[in-house]
Amino acid sequence: MNVINTRLPGVLIIEPKIFGDARGFFLESYHQQRYRDAGIELPFVQDNHSRSQYGVLRGLHFQRTRPQGKLVRVTQGAVYDVVVDINPQSPTCGEHVGVKLTADNHLQLWVPPGYAHGFCVLSDVADFQYKCTDFYYPEDEGGLLWNDPELDIAWPLESPQLSEKDSRNPRLRAVLNGE
Repeated sequence: MNVINTRLPGVLIIEPKIFGDARGFFLESYHQQRYRDAGIELPFVQDNHSRSQYGVLRGLHFQRTRPQGKLVRVTQGAVYDVVVDINPQSPTCGEHVGVKLTADNHLQLWVPPGYAHGFCVLSDVADFQYKCTDFYYPEDEGGLLWNDPELDIAWPLESPQLSEKDSRNPRLRAVLNGE
């Protein structure tokens, strides 16, 4: 596998080694020692799978006191995946990385604990799967407004479909000020 560092500390793009022929392909979606060697050492405690239709935007989510690391990938369709640094002590606080993840490119994205994360669906349907380093606690969930001008994220959709909760997420400044 090939591991690509991004400009955000600890956020990695992972290109798995793919073995393919006319019959199809094989890849290791997770191998504890190889991922540990890449710096992903936290244990995974929960696997999630979501399916969304074209134009859906989920996020930008995080957990306040029990942050989750997430190893994410797409197994059907395509998404534009975004990670935002929300650590006020980080020199990259407020910066983001965006990556197109597809069932065809097989890329994975490692989102360490302490980042906000979200994605929008670019295909008719997308299956999004991820491993988490902590359990989901609804009472601990936080979010950032997907189109906060301070974040300046170039989402590939102008009018995404949002949950009511995500449409009311606060801006980065409010999150950093503890509001």
